Amino acid sequence: MAQLDTATFGAGCFWCTEAVFEALEGVVSATSGYAGGDMEKPTYEAVCAGNTGHAEAVQVAYDPDKVSYADLLEVFWATHDPTTQNRQGADIGVQYRSVIFYHDEEQKRLAEASKEILAASGEFTNPIVTEIVPFRAFFPAERRHQEYYKNNQDAPYCQIVITPKFEKFAKRFKEKLKK
Repeated sequence: MAQLDTATFGAGCFWCTEAVFEALEGVVSATSGYAGGDMEKPTYEAVCAGNTGHAEAVQVAYDPDKVSYADLLEVFWATHDPTTQNRQGADIGVQYRSVIFYHDEEQKRLAEASKEILAASGEFTNPIVTEIVPFRAFFPAERRHQEYYKNNQDAPYCQIVITPKFEKFAKRFKEKLKK
């Protein structure tokens, strides 16, 4: 197996973000969890209370020979609203912020460049508020949050929020999906 790289993103609800990245060719795993705060071993309840500083995040292990970091960034930007501060849809709070946790200087450079290109594109009328910050630590979420969409597709949240987002993603990125 090829050497894997790691990317970490916060794009609102980690259930949505995990489902999208899991479907990409070259992604070996997408793990829901918490990043960016100061609390060691945070729980879902603590993060949802909004005082840990953590964002709901997804850590992506990927094969760079099959999917590039630039491709991951393209999916990241396309599957959430990077112009809303501490919110995605009905999910409100610092834990739902848009954030890229870069693991090295190359990821930082690519993230900043992609943000500048997107900002200049005119795709959004409001400014992009996505944070680009150094990765410090990632804490996997509790088991019940892993592969949530895959295991709960009949749940109302999945049907109302995740399925439409996933279908829009799958249509746009069909050539990049796992076969």
